Amino acid sequence: MSSTNPRKAQGMTEAHPTEAGTTNAASPRDADAKRKVVNRLRRAHGQLAAVITAVEDDAHCRDVVQQLSAVSKALDRAGFLVISSALQECIADPDNAENTDPQELEKLFLSLA
Repeated sequence: MSSTNPRKAQGMTEAHPTEAGTTNAASPRDADAKRKVVNRLRRAHGQLAAVITAVEDDAHCRDVVQQLSAVSKALDRAGFLVISSALQECIADPDNAENTDPQELEKLFLSLA
């Protein structure tokens, strides 16, 4: 059995690599933003499971569409949180080369709209 951390395997680490190969602990804002995004994604995951169950159980189309709407909103809000967090990082440290380009963030934001 592998002792690989499943969170790391999914790209969910608490530290960011630096150019020298060392890591810096994530800022409290990063950790809080990650927690919020993960919570929204878990909520969407549960809602999607409810949609699947509703379809399998031949639920009324109204119920299926209502659940789909909830999933869609939860995913959108998670996406907006990701972009919001990146924007805050850009504002807090505009000279950091690792920050996402503001124009790219704008495109990402508009892709969710």
